[in-house]
Amino acid sequence: MSRETDEVREAIAGELRLMDPSVRTSRSLARQLLDPDFVEVGASGRRWTYDEMLAALPELDGATESRPRYEPSQFTGVLLAPGLVHLTYETTLDGKRARRSSLWRKQGAATTWQLYYHQATPIPPGSM
Repeated sequence: MSRETDEVREAIAGELRLMDPSVRTSRSLARQLLDPDFVEVGASGRRWTYDEMLAALPELDGATESRPRYEPSQFTGVLLAPGLVHLTYETTLDGKRARRSSLWRKQGAATTWQLYYHQATPIPPGSM
């Protein structure tokens, strides 16, 4: 169950911005949304660091208008503690589905939420 707080809505907005091709192809825009301690475990099982993600993001799926784009759905979120939001949702990209989990944090004098941790788990075809 989602507890729709301003913090959760802001984290969802950040997640959606990261799926926008204009953000994915702009290192400076992506840098604003990724926490310097960012780590991701992708649907492939690969572990990504902040620097690796910033370098690869323009080449990854969903980075251009002409390639397939992420279709997110079923967002839920909860404020775990002050400055820490947990989101879960699903995506479809080119017919492939994944369940996703993200931790967004806002620290110190920061004015924006940043993605601290993300994990994607593939959903096998035909699964609910």
